[in-house]
Amino acid sequence: MVEVKFCGMTRDEDVREAARLGAAFVGTILTVSPRRITAEQAHALFEALEGTPVKSVCVFGDEPLEDVIDMAKRAGCDVVQLHGRTNSAAVTDRLRQELDVEVWHVVRVGPQGIARQERDGLDGADGALLDTLAVSALGGTGTTFDWQAVHGDVRDLRFGRRLIVAGGLNPGNVREAIERLAPDVVDVSSGVEAGPGVKNPHLMSAFMTAARQSMQ
Repeated sequence: MVEVKFCGMTRDEDVREAARLGAAFVGTILTVSPRRITAEQAHALFEALEGTPVKSVCVFGDEPLEDVIDMAKRAGCDVVQLHGRTNSAAVTDRLRQELDVEVWHVVRVGPQGIARQERDGLDGADGALLDTLAVSALGGTGTTFDWQAVHGDVRDLRFGRRLIVAGGLNPGNVREAIERLAPDVVDVSSGVEAGPGVKNPHLMSAFMTAARQSMQ
């Protein structure tokens, strides 16, 4: 069964709506982004998840590892998601030593698919998150990648870990993405927004409905 992650959260009401709809993960951005919030703000948002099965995710970029550890501790997240060039098995090991979290590494997909260097560092990671390669942003661009171009890579990326698909998903295309790649998790941010960090509850509901219909 595919699970849903709503990412780029900045408002308590959106976190509560995600939990009400049955999302498995709620994400906050603690790196450079229009949706960036502080570790303390993330912690406050995650308090709305108490008593629910929803897991909290903190997204980081190229911050020093010590800063990632510090912010993740202050936020109190269940999952650390790493973009940028911090991905490595050594980083994963250190995070596991310091934090009781899952570690997801982002694999960026370009026009020709997945470059070899994008797969490096996945050893030991709990999740491989496919996102669209963008020069000016880590994610949340609303741009899809060529799902067919990575179809042959999916089995290797999935081996022993979650496969998470992001990159331009919305209520109108998430069902096709699931049918083509069979991910464990689909990750949406801008595709359900009224503006950066402000979710539209109707789009959130439509996204969840479309994801569930793909499993029927």
